[in-house]
Amino acid sequence: MANRLTKIVTRTGDDGSTGLADGTRLTKSDPRIETMGAVDELNSVIGLLLAEDLPENVRDCLDGVQHDLFDLGGELSIPGHAIMSQAHCLRLDAAIETFNAQLPPLKEFILPGGTRAAATAHVARTACRRAERALVTLAGVANVTPPMLQYLNRLSDLLFVLARVLNRHSGRADVSWQQGKNRAK
Repeated sequence: MANRLTKIVTRTGDDGSTGLADGTRLTKSDPRIETMGAVDELNSVIGLLLAEDLPENVRDCLDGVQHDLFDLGGELSIPGHAIMSQAHCLRLDAAIETFNAQLPPLKEFILPGGTRAAATAHVARTACRRAERALVTLAGVANVTPPMLQYLNRLSDLLFVLARVLNRHSGRADVSWQQGKNRAK
């Protein structure tokens, strides 16, 4: 790893292409590169969320997610090399179940918001959905393993639950949607 990162400015992408870990060069507009960028963006938003004051169990969960997203990005950067597995998805399923058990049932839709940490979790959730859409697009033209798709789908659910957990942890209620709130009377 150290040898690969000794030179940050390579100028090899100045022509609008970029290299995969297997040496293949693709245009920066290729669906694979778009997906890798969306996953990187998601990981960065989770990094921003981790800069907040979080309960330790949430912090530990998100730390694991960041490592998983690097695994997912690694699989994207080496076509044909599977890294993600059902175990990744099962970990998310367990986390969703554990965190959701602490919350009251939802009776209405909620808006993204509340505390800054919860709002950031919602931003991460929407970035996750964008990464998932990019991966679905890639799956239309290249082989994508099912655990990658399942992982991003589950992760957006986890981030939704964590946003609720973070509001509750800070003593804030979910922000309820009020249908027609601004409708002219």
